[in-house]
Amino acid sequence: MVGSITAFTTMAVAGRMVSGAHDTFEIMTWRSLVGLILVVSVAGAAGRLGEIRTDRLGQHLLRNLFHFTGQNLWFYALALIPLAQLIALEFTSPIWVILLGPIFLAERITRVRAFCALLGFTGILIVARPDFGHVDLGVLAAAGSAIGFAGSIIMTKALTRGESIVSILFWLTLMQLCFGLICALADGQIALPTAETLPWLAIIGFCGVTAHMCLTMALSLASANIVVTIDFSRLPVMALAGMLIFGEPLNSLVFLGGGLILLANWINIRAANRAARQQPVGAGTVTPRY
Repeated sequence: MVGSITAFTTMAVAGRMVSGAHDTFEIMTWRSLVGLILVVSVAGAAGRLGEIRTDRLGQHLLRNLFHFTGQNLWFYALALIPLAQLIALEFTSPIWVILLGPIFLAERITRVRAFCALLGFTGILIVARPDFGHVDLGVLAAAGSAIGFAGSIIMTKALTRGESIVSILFWLTLMQLCFGLICALADGQIALPTAETLPWLAIIGFCGVTAHMCLTMALSLASANIVVTIDFSRLPVMALAGMLIFGEPLNSLVFLGGGLILLANWINIRAANRAARQQPVGAGTVTPRY
């Protein structure tokens, strides 16, 4: 998760740098192309291309539809709202994992999880500070991206039960390259990388693969609710990056709301740990590991 946090943070800075020259579909296209080249090259050199399977394409397709939607909304919001606010809203993904887990992972919603979801949504309202007389597209996009990422996390967790990381990353980059090309060419034109944007697009592609490799590995070792909670350390890091690189002010309400979201997930993780310790030996559950 430390590798995932570093890669996602770097990708956010690079995405802001190219947001004026490329639309979100173009960014996703070039990111996925770089990622596909990296995945095939590294897996080929390691002799692991044989791990790529085709018997779960439906699950891969659903997972990548969730992620493609969430990532495009994330890149869209990246150009409209401060980095700290974007990341704070993205951190609501664990709340959506709690709510969607029963549907996709057969995880039940306990009273503790219901309370955590309510507390987390209180944090959302503080971070977003919605003005019902004015629609803030950046805030709506950031909130929507969190739902997309939650669906992606849930499907990734399901795929790690029998699917290798190489296979997951291969279908991630290939499918999203196809999605990106279709959407980018919908208006009949696509902006090619320039000498100025090419390095940033390469960084986005490299960090995208690295982040998902680390995240997928983490999800194979621990529960989805626990893994996504560790990602909260990105909030102060991104707030500092926004201040130092883009001159964005530090907003106390963003940290207050983010703190409530963090508290909600901390309570949830404590409950998950207690439940794991109470499971009888051989019950078939995976003990969370850090």
